[in-house]
Amino acid sequence: MPFVNNKVPLDELAPGEQGTLLAFTDERQVTNRLASLGFTPGVSVNMTQNYGRGPLIVTVRGTRVALGRGEAARILVQKEQV
Repeated sequence: MPFVNNKVPLDELAPGEQGTLLAFTDERQVTNRLASLGFTPGVSVNMTQNYGRGPLIVTVRGTRVALGRGEAARILVQKEQV
């Protein structure tokens, strides 16, 4: 079986896909804001709405959170295989 790299930015998940948050790729200010919303390493996130442009909605810790596409691009997740 070939090796598949499942590490992607959060904004690349399709609706219904899940991932585990690995890291942030930005400065501390954004990291602190996202952590206060429940985005911490190891947490499971579920893409609820992603139209390919504009804001997207993810479910994290049972709460729906709207994120700008730029913010979501700074969150690195491990895509879960279904």
